[in-house]
Amino acid sequence: MFDPVLRRLIDPPLNHIGAWLAAKGVSANAASLTGLGIGLLAVPALAYGRYELALLAILLNRLVDGLDGPIARRGRPTPFGGYLDIMCDMAFYAAVPLGFALASPVNGVPAAILLASFVCTAASFMGRAVLAAQAGEADDGKRGRKSFFHAAGLIEGSETIAAFGLFCLIPGAFPWLAGLFAALCFWTAAARVLDAYRLK
Repeated sequence: MFDPVLRRLIDPPLNHIGAWLAAKGVSANAASLTGLGIGLLAVPALAYGRYELALLAILLNRLVDGLDGPIARRGRPTPFGGYLDIMCDMAFYAAVPLGFALASPVNGVPAAILLASFVCTAASFMGRAVLAAQAGEADDGKRGRKSFFHAAGLIEGSETIAAFGLFCLIPGAFPWLAGLFAALCFWTAAARVLDAYRLK
């Protein structure tokens, strides 16, 4: 929901850093994989209750992940690069609930529900992109230049990272916060299905 607004703020500095990295020979795929590696460090940090380190890994992941697009645009963007980027994003998003599940048994069921909601939002997101490609529907560009159609929704990347940050700052409230966020994710997925239905 807030992605279009935030893109206008973060794109200029990310484009500048991405251009510098591209000139140094850093590839977009390397940035995607490096971002994923950093993000996955949140899992052991969460499992051992080091929530401040987990939050640092989450924020660094988003910073590095935000550089793959600007780097790619300085060279020759490829379909595989867009595919790898979204795969790394989804793997990272799934890792954070896993870390909270490992942190405490009381988090197990809420984390499972949250993961189920992520599966639904991911399926609605990617499925909508497939429909857009089949219909020749262009992305509106509000979320920056993308390699494929990005469906709008109540819960997008910005809201997810904000939720992850809140989880880390108030870990004792994870079961309730995760349940609330999962409900919003299910709502987002349902709204995308309705949007896709209207296109038939």
